[in-house]
Amino acid sequence: MSDDDGIRCMQLRGGSSKGAYFLAADLPADPAARDDLLLRVLGSPDDRQIDGIGGGHPLTSKVAVVGPSAGPGADVDYLFLQVVPDRAIVTDAQTCGNLLAGVGPFAIERGLVAATGEVTAVRIRIQNPTVSVAVAHVRTPGGRVRYAGDTVMAGTPFPAAPIPIEFPGDGRPVFPTGRLVDRFAGFDVTCVHAGMPVLLIRAADLGLAGDEPPEVLEADAGLRTAVEAIRRAAGPAMGLGDVAGTTVPKISIVSPARHRGTVTTRTFIPHRVHAAIGVLGAVSVAAGVLAPGTVAHAAGAAGPLVRIEHPTGTFEVSLELDGAGPLTRVRTSAVVRTARKLADGLVWPRSGKATG
Repeated sequence: MSDDDGIRCMQLRGGSSKGAYFLAADLPADPAARDDLLLRVLGSPDDRQIDGIGGGHPLTSKVAVVGPSAGPGADVDYLFLQVVPDRAIVTDAQTCGNLLAGVGPFAIERGLVAATGEVTAVRIRIQNPTVSVAVAHVRTPGGRVRYAGDTVMAGTPFPAAPIPIEFPGDGRPVFPTGRLVDRFAGFDVTCVHAGMPVLLIRAADLGLAGDEPPEVLEADAGLRTAVEAIRRAAGPAMGLGDVAGTTVPKISIVSPARHRGTVTTRTFIPHRVHAAIGVLGAVSVAAGVLAPGTVAHAAGAAGPLVRIEHPTGTFEVSLELDGAGPLTRVRTSAVVRTARKLADGLVWPRSGKATG
């Protein structure tokens, strides 16, 4: 592939994130060559990503790679890649549930899935690193994806068509350390993995109210140091190994709800603070909120609906659990997201190597 060649790319807002969507066949098969190309497409390493299509923030520097499913039980495979804005790093260590909202529409638009009736169910195999399946229900009146609608999703300013997404349980316990509470770097935390590895920490234990604006939390150097120490200590215990250079686990600071929700959150992702909350991160938080004995358990929370307050609104998760204590498992979970196509055409990478 020459640097002069344009590459097919669709940009979509998926949930409260924005990303570049590619067919797997349009990218190099070699992961190293693919990652170098994506760095040059999005404009990394540069905190502004001024020479690419990235938005200069982790929430707008994302890539979805989609292709026909290689296995049974799914229509398409979806690999999420986080492109770090200010470093020459592309990582597949986590998935992205927000960009997942755009995978169904993209798959239909690219002809990987045929539209069937008013709503088309797209079965999506998530390839990062814990393989799972999600089912997205995309509005397709007249055989075409409908993006317009009246659903206003917290974390986005404008309405669009709703895309319900279901996550069948995979039978694995959601507390990867085998305990409801662990102690890392001097703090009590609950480690949860119900689709996204997350650490739950009480705001009060960090000397916080829990409803501080993201910019205030990001400006607190002592807090950032404490959070990172907790994260690095928890990584091996969660089976993630050395997490110093990775984007997981996320850290969700929890406190009592303020606006008739179930819990208030502020989430480090892992160094910036999310303006809302990630989809699968929210599912993991909901599991921690519903399970008695965790640092996040909310008295009276019985499910299945968990309303998670975040800096720009409330995220609703429908969640059913099986079992109890360290053996708790997810039976099923569901969320509603929206997506909108922003651009479709060709993108040109800058020449040379990403680090050049």
